[in-house]
Amino acid sequence: MLLREIIHSIESVAPRSAQEKWDNSGMQVGDTGRDIESVLLTTDITEDVVNEAIIGGCQLIISHHPLLFHGLKQVCGQTPQARVVEIAIKHNIAIYSAHTSLDSVIGGINTRLADKLGIQDYRILVQGESPETGLGVIGRLPKAMEYDVFIAHVHNILNCTYVRYTRAAKSSVETVALCGGSGAEFIDEAIRQGADVYITADCKYHEFQDAEGRIGLIDIDHWYSERHAREIFKDILAPLGIQCIISKTDKTYINIYSS
Repeated sequence: MLLREIIHSIESVAPRSAQEKWDNSGMQVGDTGRDIESVLLTTDITEDVVNEAIIGGCQLIISHHPLLFHGLKQVCGQTPQARVVEIAIKHNIAIYSAHTSLDSVIGGINTRLADKLGIQDYRILVQGESPETGLGVIGRLPKAMEYDVFIAHVHNILNCTYVRYTRAAKSSVETVALCGGSGAEFIDEAIRQGADVYITADCKYHEFQDAEGRIGLIDIDHWYSERHAREIFKDILAPLGIQCIISKTDKTYINIYSS
């Protein structure tokens, strides 16, 4: 199957027009006119992931996080990104990424995360340029849960390495807002829309401090909040009948020490 046909399927769900202005979704390396037989699906592009593609005979890697955010001045192995580009070109492996284009649509990162946590009747939290796009979602649990029970629910469902959280404004949780990845900038919007809890990643100390007693702020590992991008890609490509492999080397780089 031609790579451009695979891209068309992804962009029918996550069009590049939906991405944030600072983002770089789309083709990272390769020729859209080449034939593809096998695809490796990953959250991040690393040397380990590219080597996994080489060993597995994959001609294409599809990632959530783009390999290239800033221009490369040299491709001679001096940075991790340059080394990945060098290896990919040498082994004729194409790379495509769908980042905020996948974050910003119904059926993307945030709605899949809401589905996993059992959040219903959700809507977009921060509206994008069109009514169908935007970042984060807000919805309701089918039944109110005690805050500490909900924290355990998040940890268990997502199987994440850690959960950091503040004291909540209320002892029970019914309205939940979330944004996969680094979404601390939307804490106040979640409060404004009446969320009891806001789930995201990469929150700073003073963001926890400011949220204390105003909303239950739950911070999980960035990778765990978005790793289901791989499942979404696989679901999108399933009708094409092409082989899709979820990376085994894709992982979080945050480790927790506990005595």
